[in-house]
Amino acid sequence: MAAPGIRTVNIGRRVVDRRAIGLLHGVSRARVPGMSSTRTSDILVVGAGIAGLSHAIAAVERGLSVTVIDRDSRAVGASVRNFGHACVTAQSGELLELALVAREKWLEYGSRAGFFHVESGALAIARTSAESAVLEELSASRESGQVRLLTEGEVRALLGEASDPAIRGGAMLRDDLRVDPREAVAALAAWLAAQPGVAFSWRTSFLGAAGGVVRTSRGDFLAARTIVCVGHDLDLLYPEFADENQVERCGLQMARVAAPDGLRLGPAVLTGTSMLRYPAFAQTDVAAALRAEMAARHPELVGIGANVMLTQRPDGTLIVGDSHRYALTQDPFLAEPIADTLLDAVATLLGTPRLQVLERWQGVYASSPQQSFLVAEPEPGATAAIVTSGVGMTISLGLAERTFATFS
Repeated sequence: MAAPGIRTVNIGRRVVDRRAIGLLHGVSRARVPGMSSTRTSDILVVGAGIAGLSHAIAAVERGLSVTVIDRDSRAVGASVRNFGHACVTAQSGELLELALVAREKWLEYGSRAGFFHVESGALAIARTSAESAVLEELSASRESGQVRLLTEGEVRALLGEASDPAIRGGAMLRDDLRVDPREAVAALAAWLAAQPGVAFSWRTSFLGAAGGVVRTSRGDFLAARTIVCVGHDLDLLYPEFADENQVERCGLQMARVAAPDGLRLGPAVLTGTSMLRYPAFAQTDVAAALRAEMAARHPELVGIGANVMLTQRPDGTLIVGDSHRYALTQDPFLAEPIADTLLDAVATLLGTPRLQVLERWQGVYASSPQQSFLVAEPEPGATAAIVTSGVGMTISLGLAERTFATFS
Protein backbone atom coordinates (compact mmCIF):
# COMPACT_ATOMS: atom_id res chain seq x y z
CA MET A 1 0.00 0.00 0.00
CA ALA A 2 1.28 3.47 -0.82
CA ALA A 3 2.15 5.90 1.94
CA PRO A 4 -0.61 8.32 3.05
CA GLY A 5 -1.09 11.17 0.61
CA ILE A 6 0.78 9.44 -2.22
CA ARG A 7 -1.28 8.83 -5.34
CA THR A 8 -1.14 5.37 -6.89
CA VAL A 9 -1.68 4.60 -10.57
CA ASN A 10 -1.83 1.56 -12.77
CA ILE A 11 0.89 0.84 -15.29
CA GLY A 12 -0.17 -2.28 -17.10
CA ARG A 13 -1.51 -4.64 -14.44
CA ARG A 14 0.54 -3.20 -11.60
CA VAL A 15 -0.34 -0.49 -9.07
CA VAL A 16 2.69 1.68 -8.32
CA ASP A 17 3.58 4.62 -6.12
CA ARG A 18 3.24 7.88 -8.11
CA ARG A 19 6.76 8.88 -7.03
CA ALA A 20 8.10 5.69 -8.57
CA ILE A 21 6.91 6.72 -12.03
CA GLY A 22 9.74 9.24 -12.25
CA LEU A 23 12.23 6.62 -11.09
CA LEU A 24 11.34 3.77 -13.44
CA HIS A 25 14.41 2.32 -15.13
CA GLY A 26 16.67 4.58 -13.06
CA VAL A 27 15.15 7.85 -14.20
CA SER A 28 15.07 10.79 -11.80
CA ARG A 29 13.54 14.07 -12.82
CA ALA A 30 16.06 15.88 -10.64
CA ARG A 31 18.86 14.72 -12.92
CA VAL A 32 18.18 17.48 -15.45
CA PRO A 33 18.47 20.79 -13.56
CA GLY A 34 16.23 23.52 -14.84
CA MET A 35 14.09 21.21 -16.97
CA SER A 36 10.73 22.88 -17.60
CA SER A 37 7.70 21.08 -16.20
CA THR A 38 6.14 21.34 -19.66
CA ARG A 39 8.96 19.14 -20.95
CA THR A 40 8.63 16.54 -18.21
CA SER A 41 6.12 13.72 -18.27
CA ASP A 42 5.65 10.14 -17.16
CA ILE A 43 5.31 8.90 -20.74
CA LEU A 44 6.59 10.35 -24.00
CA VAL A 45 4.99 8.99 -27.17
CA VAL A 46 6.74 9.36 -30.52
CA GLY A 47 4.19 9.54 -33.35
CA ALA A 48 0.69 11.01 -33.44
CA GLY A 49 -0.92 8.42 -35.70
CA ILE A 50 -3.49 6.00 -34.38
CA ALA A 51 -0.86 3.81 -32.68
CA GLY A 52 0.72 6.75 -30.89
CA LEU A 53 -2.61 8.27 -29.87
CA SER A 54 -3.77 4.87 -28.60
CA HIS A 55 -0.76 4.71 -26.28
CA ALA A 56 -1.36 8.28 -25.14
CA ILE A 57 -4.95 7.33 -24.30
CA ALA A 58 -3.72 4.30 -22.35
CA ALA A 59 -1.40 6.56 -20.35
CA VAL A 60 -4.21 9.02 -19.59
CA GLU A 61 -6.46 6.17 -18.45
CA ARG A 62 -3.77 5.22 -15.93
CA GLY A 63 -3.50 8.74 -14.54
CA LEU A 64 -0.11 9.37 -16.13
CA SER A 65 1.11 12.57 -17.72
CA VAL A 66 2.03 12.20 -21.37
CA THR A 67 3.83 14.15 -24.07
CA VAL A 68 3.22 13.32 -27.73
CA ILE A 69 5.72 14.43 -30.35
CA ASP A 70 5.40 14.13 -34.11
CA ARG A 71 7.68 15.27 -36.92
CA ASP A 72 4.74 16.67 -38.92
CA SER A 73 2.22 19.38 -38.07
CA ARG A 74 -0.60 16.79 -38.19
CA ALA A 75 -1.04 13.11 -38.93
CA VAL A 76 -0.50 12.42 -42.64
CA GLY A 77 0.65 8.79 -42.68
CA ALA A 78 -1.04 5.41 -42.69
CA SER A 79 -3.63 6.52 -40.11
CA VAL A 80 -5.35 8.88 -42.57
CA ARG A 81 -4.73 6.94 -45.79
CA ASN A 82 -6.79 3.85 -44.97
CA PHE A 83 -10.40 2.71 -45.33
CA GLY A 84 -11.46 3.75 -41.83
CA HIS A 85 -12.53 0.16 -41.30
CA ALA A 86 -11.99 -1.64 -37.99
CA CYS A 87 -11.98 -5.13 -39.48
CA VAL A 88 -12.69 -6.92 -36.23
CA THR A 89 -14.62 -10.04 -37.18
CA ALA A 90 -12.14 -11.25 -39.81
CA GLN A 91 -9.29 -11.45 -37.27
CA SER A 92 -8.44 -14.58 -35.34
CA GLY A 93 -6.56 -15.60 -32.20
CA GLU A 94 -4.59 -12.84 -30.52
CA LEU A 95 -5.47 -10.31 -33.22
CA LEU A 96 -9.16 -10.89 -32.58
CA GLU A 97 -8.65 -10.37 -28.85
CA LEU A 98 -6.87 -7.05 -29.47
CA ALA A 99 -9.47 -6.01 -32.04
CA LEU A 100 -12.36 -6.60 -29.64
CA VAL A 101 -10.68 -4.45 -26.99
CA ALA A 102 -10.02 -1.77 -29.58
CA ARG A 103 -13.62 -1.92 -30.77
CA GLU A 104 -14.97 -0.89 -27.36
CA LYS A 105 -12.47 1.94 -27.16
CA TRP A 106 -13.39 3.21 -30.63
CA LEU A 107 -16.98 3.44 -29.47
CA GLU A 108 -16.03 5.11 -26.19
CA TYR A 109 -13.62 7.66 -27.62
CA GLY A 110 -15.72 8.27 -30.70
CA SER A 111 -18.37 9.55 -28.30
CA ARG A 112 -15.92 11.45 -26.11
CA ALA A 113 -14.08 13.14 -28.98
CA GLY A 114 -17.23 13.57 -31.07
CA PHE A 115 -16.16 12.05 -34.38
CA PHE A 116 -18.10 9.87 -36.82
CA HIS A 117 -18.17 6.23 -35.75
CA VAL A 118 -20.73 3.61 -36.61
CA GLU A 119 -21.26 -0.04 -35.72
CA SER A 120 -21.77 -0.83 -39.37
CA GLY A 121 -20.59 -4.39 -39.61
CA ALA A 122 -18.97 -5.52 -42.85
CA LEU A 123 -20.54 -7.19 -45.87
CA ALA A 124 -18.48 -10.07 -47.27
CA ILE A 125 -19.67 -10.91 -50.77
CA ALA A 126 -19.58 -14.38 -52.33
CA ARG A 127 -19.65 -14.74 -56.11
CA THR A 128 -18.41 -18.34 -56.37
CA SER A 129 -19.04 -21.58 -54.53
CA ALA A 130 -15.49 -21.44 -53.11
CA GLU A 131 -16.16 -18.02 -51.60
CA SER A 132 -19.47 -19.22 -50.19
CA ALA A 133 -17.71 -22.22 -48.64
CA VAL A 134 -15.24 -19.96 -46.81
CA LEU A 135 -18.06 -17.87 -45.36
CA GLU A 136 -20.05 -20.94 -44.36
CA GLU A 137 -17.09 -22.49 -42.53
CA LEU A 138 -16.26 -19.26 -40.73
CA SER A 139 -19.90 -18.76 -39.73
CA ALA A 140 -20.10 -22.28 -38.30
CA SER A 141 -16.95 -21.69 -36.23
CA ARG A 142 -18.17 -18.48 -34.53
CA GLU A 143 -20.83 -17.70 -31.97
CA SER A 144 -24.34 -17.30 -33.34
CA GLY A 145 -24.83 -14.00 -35.13
CA GLN A 146 -21.18 -12.97 -35.39
CA VAL A 147 -20.93 -14.11 -39.02
CA ARG A 148 -24.49 -14.18 -40.39
CA LEU A 149 -24.94 -15.77 -43.80
CA LEU A 150 -26.96 -13.74 -46.31
CA THR A 151 -28.95 -14.67 -49.39
CA GLU A 152 -28.34 -13.11 -52.79
CA GLY A 153 -31.38 -10.90 -52.30
CA GLU A 154 -30.17 -9.68 -48.91
CA VAL A 155 -26.78 -8.77 -50.38
CA ARG A 156 -28.34 -6.85 -53.26
CA ALA A 157 -30.57 -4.96 -50.83
CA LEU A 158 -27.40 -3.64 -49.20
CA LEU A 159 -25.22 -3.19 -52.29
CA GLY A 160 -27.83 -2.11 -54.83
CA GLU A 161 -29.89 -3.95 -57.40
CA ALA A 162 -27.42 -3.03 -60.15
CA SER A 163 -24.60 -4.94 -58.45
CA ASP A 164 -22.69 -7.77 -60.12
CA PRO A 165 -25.07 -10.47 -61.42
CA ALA A 166 -22.53 -13.08 -60.32
CA ILE A 167 -23.34 -12.41 -56.65
CA ARG A 168 -24.74 -15.55 -55.04
CA GLY A 169 -24.78 -14.57 -51.37
CA GLY A 170 -22.55 -13.32 -48.61
CA ALA A 171 -22.23 -12.76 -44.90
CA MET A 172 -22.63 -9.91 -42.44
CA LEU A 173 -19.63 -9.57 -40.12
CA ARG A 174 -21.31 -8.21 -37.02
CA ASP A 175 -18.51 -6.70 -34.97
CA ASP A 176 -16.85 -4.48 -37.57
CA LEU A 177 -17.18 -0.72 -37.35
CA ARG A 178 -16.25 2.31 -39.41
CA VAL A 179 -14.78 5.75 -38.79
CA ASP A 180 -13.73 8.48 -41.19
CA PRO A 181 -9.93 8.19 -41.18
CA ARG A 182 -9.50 11.83 -42.19
CA GLU A 183 -11.49 12.98 -39.20
CA ALA A 184 -10.97 10.39 -36.46
CA VAL A 185 -7.23 10.74 -35.84
CA ALA A 186 -7.33 14.55 -35.82
CA ALA A 187 -10.32 14.52 -33.46
CA LEU A 188 -8.60 12.10 -31.08
CA ALA A 189 -5.49 14.30 -31.02
CA ALA A 190 -7.58 17.41 -30.31
CA TRP A 191 -9.46 15.63 -27.51
CA LEU A 192 -6.24 14.37 -25.95
CA ALA A 193 -4.61 17.81 -26.14
CA ALA A 194 -7.47 19.19 -24.02
CA GLN A 195 -6.91 16.66 -21.21
CA PRO A 196 -4.98 17.58 -18.05
CA GLY A 197 -1.41 16.36 -18.10
CA VAL A 198 -1.26 15.94 -21.89
CA ALA A 199 1.00 18.00 -24.15
CA PHE A 200 1.69 17.83 -27.88
CA SER A 201 4.83 19.02 -29.63
CA TRP A 202 4.27 19.01 -33.39
CA ARG A 203 7.03 19.35 -35.98
CA THR A 204 9.36 17.73 -33.50
CA SER A 205 11.65 14.90 -34.59
CA PHE A 206 12.79 12.15 -32.24
CA LEU A 207 16.58 11.75 -32.07
CA GLY A 208 16.93 9.12 -29.35
CA ALA A 209 16.38 8.37 -25.67
CA ALA A 210 18.82 7.46 -22.92
CA GLY A 211 18.53 7.55 -19.15
CA GLY A 212 15.11 9.16 -19.33
CA VAL A 213 16.32 12.07 -21.44
CA VAL A 214 14.58 12.20 -24.83
CA ARG A 215 16.55 14.09 -27.48
CA THR A 216 14.50 15.87 -30.15
CA SER A 217 14.92 18.51 -32.83
CA ARG A 218 13.39 20.97 -30.34
CA GLY A 219 15.69 20.12 -27.46
CA ASP A 220 15.47 17.61 -24.63
CA PHE A 221 12.41 16.22 -22.90
CA LEU A 222 12.36 14.10 -19.76
CA ALA A 223 10.18 11.01 -19.43
CA ALA A 224 10.26 7.81 -17.42
CA ARG A 225 9.30 5.79 -20.46
CA THR A 226 9.41 6.52 -24.19
CA ILE A 227 7.03 4.66 -26.52
CA VAL A 228 8.00 4.81 -30.18
CA CYS A 229 5.03 4.47 -32.56
CA VAL A 230 6.48 5.41 -35.93
CA GLY A 231 5.18 2.51 -38.01
CA HIS A 232 7.08 1.86 -41.22
CA ASP A 233 9.70 4.47 -40.33
CA LEU A 234 11.11 2.29 -37.56
CA ASP A 235 14.22 1.67 -39.65
CA LEU A 236 14.98 5.40 -39.76
CA LEU A 237 15.43 5.34 -35.98
CA TYR A 238 16.57 1.78 -35.23
CA PRO A 239 17.78 0.19 -38.48
CA GLU A 240 19.38 -2.91 -36.94
CA PHE A 241 16.34 -3.54 -34.76
CA ALA A 242 14.06 -3.16 -37.79
CA ASP A 243 16.25 -5.57 -39.75
CA GLU A 244 16.16 -8.15 -36.95
CA ASN A 245 12.36 -8.04 -37.05
CA GLN A 246 12.19 -7.97 -40.87
CA VAL A 247 10.19 -4.76 -40.90
CA GLU A 248 9.65 -3.42 -44.41
CA ARG A 249 7.13 -1.18 -46.16
CA CYS A 250 3.91 -2.20 -47.84
CA GLY A 251 2.76 0.24 -50.51
CA LEU A 252 -0.91 0.48 -51.51
CA GLN A 253 -2.75 2.15 -54.37
CA MET A 254 -6.07 3.63 -53.29
CA ALA A 255 -8.62 6.12 -54.55
CA ARG A 256 -11.66 8.12 -53.52
CA VAL A 257 -14.51 7.99 -56.00
CA ALA A 258 -17.99 9.41 -56.35
CA ALA A 259 -20.73 6.98 -55.36
CA PRO A 260 -22.54 5.79 -58.49
CA ASP A 261 -26.23 6.80 -58.69
CA GLY A 262 -26.20 8.13 -55.13
CA LEU A 263 -25.39 4.73 -53.62
CA ARG A 264 -25.64 4.70 -49.82
CA LEU A 265 -23.77 1.94 -48.03
CA GLY A 266 -23.93 1.03 -44.37
CA PRO A 267 -21.27 -1.66 -43.94
CA ALA A 268 -17.75 -1.90 -45.28
CA VAL A 269 -17.70 -4.18 -48.32
CA LEU A 270 -15.23 -7.08 -48.73
CA THR A 271 -14.82 -9.50 -51.64
CA GLY A 272 -13.19 -12.85 -52.35
CA THR A 273 -9.77 -11.21 -52.52
CA SER A 274 -10.31 -10.05 -48.93
CA MET A 275 -10.78 -13.67 -47.92
CA LEU A 276 -7.20 -14.37 -49.02
CA ARG A 277 -5.78 -11.63 -46.78
CA TYR A 278 -7.66 -11.59 -43.46
CA PRO A 279 -6.74 -14.48 -41.16
CA ALA A 280 -10.20 -15.68 -40.10
CA PHE A 281 -11.00 -16.36 -43.76
CA ALA A 282 -7.55 -17.48 -44.85
CA GLN A 283 -7.23 -20.04 -42.05
CA THR A 284 -10.38 -21.95 -42.96
CA ASP A 285 -9.93 -25.46 -44.34
CA VAL A 286 -11.53 -24.48 -47.64
CA ALA A 287 -9.39 -21.37 -48.21
CA ALA A 288 -6.85 -23.31 -50.29
CA ALA A 289 -9.52 -24.04 -52.90
CA LEU A 290 -10.43 -20.36 -53.05
CA ARG A 291 -6.76 -19.41 -53.43
CA ALA A 292 -6.37 -21.77 -56.36
CA GLU A 293 -9.61 -20.55 -57.93
CA MET A 294 -8.61 -16.90 -57.59
CA ALA A 295 -5.19 -17.54 -59.16
CA ALA A 296 -6.85 -19.25 -62.13
CA ARG A 297 -9.75 -16.84 -62.66
CA HIS A 298 -8.24 -13.51 -61.63
CA PRO A 299 -4.45 -13.59 -62.04
CA GLU A 300 -4.49 -9.82 -62.59
CA LEU A 301 -5.79 -9.31 -59.03
CA VAL A 302 -3.53 -11.91 -57.44
CA GLY A 303 -0.56 -10.38 -59.25
CA ILE A 304 -1.01 -7.02 -57.57
CA GLY A 305 -1.89 -8.46 -54.16
CA ALA A 306 -5.36 -6.98 -54.44
CA ASN A 307 -7.85 -6.62 -51.63
CA VAL A 308 -10.86 -5.33 -53.55
CA MET A 309 -12.98 -3.55 -50.97
CA LEU A 310 -14.68 -0.25 -50.29
CA THR A 311 -16.08 1.93 -47.54
CA GLN A 312 -18.21 5.07 -47.64
CA ARG A 313 -17.22 8.33 -46.00
CA PRO A 314 -19.85 10.51 -44.31
CA ASP A 315 -19.80 12.83 -47.36
CA GLY A 316 -21.02 9.92 -49.51
CA THR A 317 -17.81 9.34 -51.47
CA LEU A 318 -16.27 5.87 -51.56
CA ILE A 319 -12.77 4.83 -50.55
CA VAL A 320 -11.76 1.98 -52.86
CA GLY A 321 -8.70 -0.20 -53.28
CA ASP A 322 -6.27 -1.66 -52.82
CA SER A 323 -3.06 -3.28 -54.05
CA HIS A 324 -0.04 -4.46 -52.03
CA ARG A 325 3.65 -4.20 -52.85
CA TYR A 326 6.44 -4.97 -50.37
CA ALA A 327 9.91 -3.38 -50.26
CA LEU A 328 12.30 -1.70 -47.84
CA THR A 329 11.93 1.49 -49.87
CA GLN A 330 8.79 2.16 -51.88
CA ASP A 331 8.85 3.78 -55.30
CA PRO A 332 6.69 6.92 -55.11
CA PHE A 333 5.10 6.32 -58.51
CA LEU A 334 1.53 5.08 -58.91
CA ALA A 335 1.03 2.63 -61.77
CA GLU A 336 -2.04 3.45 -63.84
CA PRO A 337 -2.61 -0.20 -64.97
CA ILE A 338 -2.88 -1.20 -61.29
CA ALA A 339 -5.33 1.63 -60.65
CA ASP A 340 -7.36 0.56 -63.67
CA THR A 341 -7.45 -3.06 -62.49
CA LEU A 342 -8.76 -2.05 -59.07
CA LEU A 343 -11.28 0.46 -60.40
CA ASP A 344 -12.59 -2.02 -62.96
CA ALA A 345 -13.05 -4.63 -60.22
CA VAL A 346 -14.99 -2.21 -58.02
CA ALA A 347 -17.09 -0.98 -60.96
CA THR A 348 -17.99 -4.58 -61.86
CA LEU A 349 -18.98 -5.27 -58.26
CA LEU A 350 -21.24 -2.20 -58.12
CA GLY A 351 -22.64 -2.74 -61.60
CA THR A 352 -21.57 0.58 -63.05
CA PRO A 353 -19.68 1.16 -66.33
CA ARG A 354 -17.13 3.49 -64.76
CA LEU A 355 -16.21 5.29 -61.56
CA GLN A 356 -15.48 8.98 -61.23
CA VAL A 357 -12.12 9.29 -59.47
CA LEU A 358 -11.78 12.28 -57.16
CA GLU A 359 -8.41 11.53 -55.55
CA ARG A 360 -5.64 8.93 -55.75
CA TRP A 361 -2.89 8.23 -53.23
CA GLN A 362 -0.27 5.80 -52.07
CA GLY A 363 -0.77 4.26 -48.67
CA VAL A 364 2.24 2.89 -46.81
CA TYR A 365 2.33 0.76 -43.67
CA ALA A 366 4.85 -1.39 -41.80
CA SER A 367 4.89 -5.08 -42.62
CA SER A 368 6.80 -8.09 -41.31
CA PRO A 369 6.58 -11.80 -42.13
CA GLN A 370 7.55 -12.55 -38.50
CA GLN A 371 4.60 -10.99 -36.67
CA SER A 372 1.51 -8.82 -37.06
CA PHE A 373 2.60 -6.38 -34.37
CA LEU A 374 5.79 -5.62 -32.50
CA VAL A 375 6.23 -4.50 -28.88
CA ALA A 376 9.89 -4.62 -27.82
CA GLU A 377 12.76 -2.48 -26.55
CA PRO A 378 15.26 -1.32 -29.16
CA GLU A 379 17.12 0.49 -26.37
CA PRO A 380 16.73 0.65 -22.56
CA GLY A 381 13.81 2.82 -21.52
CA ALA A 382 12.33 3.00 -25.01
CA THR A 383 9.61 0.64 -26.25
CA ALA A 384 8.79 0.33 -29.93
CA ALA A 385 5.09 -0.42 -30.42
CA ILE A 386 4.09 -0.75 -34.05
CA VAL A 387 1.58 -2.72 -36.09
CA THR A 388 3.44 -4.71 -38.74
CA SER A 389 0.40 -5.58 -40.85
CA GLY A 390 -2.52 -3.74 -42.37
CA VAL A 391 -4.68 -3.72 -39.23
CA GLY A 392 -3.46 -0.61 -37.46
CA MET A 393 -6.92 0.97 -37.22
CA THR A 394 -8.31 -2.39 -36.13
CA ILE A 395 -6.02 -3.25 -33.21
CA SER A 396 -4.00 -0.19 -32.09
CA LEU A 397 -6.31 0.79 -29.23
CA GLY A 398 -6.06 -2.79 -27.98
CA LEU A 399 -2.33 -3.03 -28.62
CA ALA A 400 -1.71 -0.08 -26.29
CA GLU A 401 -3.17 -2.13 -23.44
CA ARG A 402 -0.74 -4.93 -24.31
CA THR A 403 2.18 -2.49 -24.33
CA PHE A 404 1.43 -1.16 -20.85
CA ALA A 405 1.08 -4.71 -19.57
CA THR A 406 4.73 -5.30 -20.55
CA PHE A 407 5.77 -2.57 -18.08
CA SER A 408 4.54 -4.67 -15.15
